[in-house]
Amino acid sequence: MPNVVENAVSQLRKDSRSASRFTGRRVHFIGIGGCGMSGLARMLLDAGAIVSGSEPKPNPQTFELARLGASISRDQMGELLSRDTDLVVRTAAIPDTNAEFLAAKTYGLQSIKYAELLGQIMQERFGIAIAGTHGKSTTTAMLAWALMQCDANPSFVVGGTVPQLGGGSHSGSSRFFVAEACEFDRSFHKLHPTVAIVTNIEEDHLDCYKDIDQIVDSFRQFARLVPADGLIISNGTDPRARQALAGLTTPVEFCTIGESVGESGQSADPAAQSAWHTRIIGVEKGCCHGEVFQRGRRVCQLRLSVAGRHNLFNATMALAACNACGVDLNRAADAINRFTGVDRRMTEMGHVNGATIVDDYGHHPTEIRATLKAVREKYQPNRLWCIFQPHQHSRTRFLLEDFAASFALADETLVPDIYFVRDSESERQSVNAADLVARIAAHGRVARHLPEFSEIIRHVRQNARPGDLILTLGAGNVWEIARDLAT
Repeated sequence: MPNVVENAVSQLRKDSRSASRFTGRRVHFIGIGGCGMSGLARMLLDAGAIVSGSEPKPNPQTFELARLGASISRDQMGELLSRDTDLVVRTAAIPDTNAEFLAAKTYGLQSIKYAELLGQIMQERFGIAIAGTHGKSTTTAMLAWALMQCDANPSFVVGGTVPQLGGGSHSGSSRFFVAEACEFDRSFHKLHPTVAIVTNIEEDHLDCYKDIDQIVDSFRQFARLVPADGLIISNGTDPRARQALAGLTTPVEFCTIGESVGESGQSADPAAQSAWHTRIIGVEKGCCHGEVFQRGRRVCQLRLSVAGRHNLFNATMALAACNACGVDLNRAADAINRFTGVDRRMTEMGHVNGATIVDDYGHHPTEIRATLKAVREKYQPNRLWCIFQPHQHSRTRFLLEDFAASFALADETLVPDIYFVRDSESERQSVNAADLVARIAAHGRVARHLPEFSEIIRHVRQNARPGDLILTLGAGNVWEIARDLAT
């Protein structure tokens, strides 16, 4: 452990713009306007690369990149490509049939996907990669915010927009690089972290994993990427995370939260003995307050501005990573206490008929339970309406019963048609939103299948009352309902 902190402290004194393999190279991004792609493009510009890209929908990120010297086209036809282009980068959403990608192949250009470039950039820096089925974006954002507030000025890429950070990515002056690490398509195997966080491991992305055993093994392969003198930080109460990390030579620090502590400062629960433990000492409007213990010694206090016990877990792991980066824990805790969240994570959108509208990205049964509990504690509504848009037919089919049981805290659940992405047509025919509604009803809860967004908006406007809470949930475009209801 001292090697990690000593190494991290030395990084604070180094400029990230030192020698890079990308200096002077011509790199073209297909889809440069995305949060992650635009962040990496900015980092390469700062490293002295010659950057170009295409983006059909210009945004503030593309305008800033152009101001800094990037050449950007609105068309994805390959007009900015040439035989002198050294590298072409595309997002996972760009198919092999994309015209610009085909033009790159015609030129015989080297082409990689976003995750591989993320790993190559991380290899040159002190990388902190945050993985897990749930909580990745929030933990990544908490850590990036804390390091920024502690004058560490990291580069970062978060899988969402963070208002306090001015977006979802940043090219910093230090060698710290904080990045969200996604297990989908095993893309996090491309990374080179010095410090890794594993928030939890559950069944998800079963369109690319056969079962939970394959998922655990995939996380184990990710953890093996951390060097022996690095550090892994993980949820100490998650048995699958412990299984994935068992027997590794890299040091592992487990984090736990609980209502009480023993005489040593550790959790009274033997199963939760850990390097980091946060004792919950109060909850105000759903936001947890806790004392943080490092190996039995009280080191600081957390008083979160975001609701939910799950966010206290996220905060504890982010704080442990701050310690690994050599920053002052009290300053880091103060910053995390002022963290207000990632967009689409319990984001207030407005009101309708005197009812409060909140939007959240939750699209897995565990996330649904945690979010429903958190908003109930925070808002204490008369009635809680949940508008849930299932994301992917395959995920809905694999986890149907778990989904059906996850709406216990909702007074009424409204379900539009399933958001169709990545699934085959046969998968699309295997399950539909009405099947989910029937299973929710079988669990004794009120649920309605209203296929179109317009039907849901009309139903809510006709029935919502002051004191109600309207929660939109899902990884698709369900946020549009929240937006339209609030206007």
